[in-house]
Amino acid sequence: MRKKTIEKNLKKALLEDGPLVQGLFEYELEEHIEEYRESKRTDNDKYIVAVTEHTNDVAMLLIDENDKVYINKAARAMLKKLWQKSYRKNLQLLIPDMAAELDRGYLWVAGVKVSDNV
Repeated sequence: MRKKTIEKNLKKALLEDGPLVQGLFEYELEEHIEEYRESKRTDNDKYIVAVTEHTNDVAMLLIDENDKVYINKAARAMLKKLWQKSYRKNLQLLIPDMAAELDRGYLWVAGVKVSDNV
């Protein structure tokens, strides 16, 4: 049952431009920024996205190709810019996996590679 609640909260925050919570970012994501930057470099990812949910609140971060960190609304706006027309479809596909990972007690983190062969 918890997974469905998490999915609902993620959809509201990411697909319906619902609230993203600064306190949750600070509590669960902020301490991992350098680790995510290093992972991005090691894996040769273009950018990395991390999402968390706790007690109905959602927070996210995005680290771009220049290692600039975007938090919550700025992260969502940047992801929309990067994914453009694919934003909604991509998230609809990813949200069930995000919810499952978060339900297991983990943060959801994804490094993204970009192909020139689009």
